[in-house]
Amino acid sequence: MSLLVRSFPLQGPMPEFDAFVNALKGPRAKEAEAFYRAHGIAHESWHLQQTPQGPWVIVVTMIRDPADTAPKYAIATDDFATWFKAQVLSLSGVDASRNPLGPPTTEIYHWSANAETAKAIACA
Repeated sequence: MSLLVRSFPLQGPMPEFDAFVNALKGPRAKEAEAFYRAHGIAHESWHLQQTPQGPWVIVVTMIRDPADTAPKYAIATDDFATWFKAQVLSLSGVDASRNPLGPPTTEIYHWSANAETAKAIACA
């Protein structure tokens, strides 16, 4: 599994973004789950960050193989993928059909606890 992290500026109004998130959590939740599974995604979380330049969404994705998945996602035309990519484009200006992994990022620092340390931290 790879960890894919990217950030998107929110250009659309917050109520529209909230509606997008609520649709993914509610009426489109089963479609979202099928979509993520079909693209080899084991986990995705979105984090809203308020900055002086406006709100940004930071997206963290655990994905089987980004290099393999990206072109498949870019050309996906099923109803859900089309709707999802249209929402992303409208709200952030990022065209997932052209840039399926979102704005490029480079990992510059990484730290992980070994299993014993992670267990001790979790139990503290």
